Amino acid sequence: MTVERGEMQALLERYPTPPIIAAVGSHSAIDIADGAVSEGFRTLVLAQEGRELTYRRYYRAQRDADGTLRRGCVDDVWTYPRFADLAAPLEQERLRGAGALLVPNRAFSSYVPLDAIEAQFRVPLVGSRTMLRLEERSERENYYTLLEAAGIPTPTRVAGPGAIDGLSIVKLPHAVKRLERGFFTVASPAEYDRKSAQLLELGTISREDLATARIERYIVGPVFNFNFFFSPLVPRADGLELLGVDERRESSLDGLVRLPAAQQMELGEAARVPEYTVVGHGTLTVRESILEDVFRLGERFVDAARRRYPPGILGPFCLQTCLDRDGKPTVFDVAARIGGGTNIHLGVGHPYGNALWRTPMSSGRRIAVEIRRALEVHRLKEIVT
Repeated sequence: MTVERGEMQALLERYPTPPIIAAVGSHSAIDIADGAVSEGFRTLVLAQEGRELTYRRYYRAQRDADGTLRRGCVDDVWTYPRFADLAAPLEQERLRGAGALLVPNRAFSSYVPLDAIEAQFRVPLVGSRTMLRLEERSERENYYTLLEAAGIPTPTRVAGPGAIDGLSIVKLPHAVKRLERGFFTVASPAEYDRKSAQLLELGTISREDLATARIERYIVGPVFNFNFFFSPLVPRADGLELLGVDERRESSLDGLVRLPAAQQMELGEAARVPEYTVVGHGTLTVRESILEDVFRLGERFVDAARRRYPPGILGPFCLQTCLDRDGKPTVFDVAARIGGGTNIHLGVGHPYGNALWRTPMSSGRRIAVEIRRALEVHRLKEIVT
């Protein structure tokens, strides 16, 4: 049973004004915190013990006696033995008592069990609660089913290992680093057998995940992650915004592609099989003649989400695409919350968001702007679940 949205909306009536903006301390927490303090909010990061110094020391907010911010962006840090412990009933009560609005990021939906988020975590989320589960490809209802309903192109699915007849990618989580990918590419059933056996031996993937992995035809082309924002506070025609675009830096994939082919072949066999662990991001723009197609994808996604998962997408989301030789985008992954690459634009803003808002507008700041605007017009209930 899912936490009722009305229950979360009722909590807001007892919240202080302004509330505190909170995020799990990983992924995009600095962007969320930076954006929040830029709009006058105080911030809270929920960190795991041993991983808190980035926020508690190096980005600690330093304020004058009157509250004026002089340096940093993180006002407070709460630590836990494990990230999942933040969902304990007493911690939820503590968060509500502090007036915390939690902005979900991938760390939140990865480290806190989805069942707990949906049915037990009684703290208002700025964004969609039920759509977080769509990112799990092993679920019957996932982002592929939503994309199909929206009429958005996705990579062609390969029925199984025996049906591989050209360059394909096998998509499954990393066996140990569950936030990351255990992806590998293959071009034939024999290569699938060889690579999967190798990765199983290395401990990169597990047999359980391999049994439910999705195999799809590989699209040769550049990757563009489109960071959108949807606001329910304005007329529908004005609701969708494209804030910016990023690309991933993946290890050890990016290191391998920097080597000439001759040097790649000198590596040991295991070292020639890349890992797709995301270690950073870069910023991109896209040719303007492609933008209309990109907006069309975003509009279709918003409409389909509102039909299938009311109230639909709220706030930031990311469509991860590959552009083919004709510049046509195909969506291969979805983040139904703030994307992982938005930190590249904190402070200076996203290129497209800046052009729209006429001021530096990162994803983190756009979330804070939405909260501030909702408070001003007494519509905060419309942006939480």
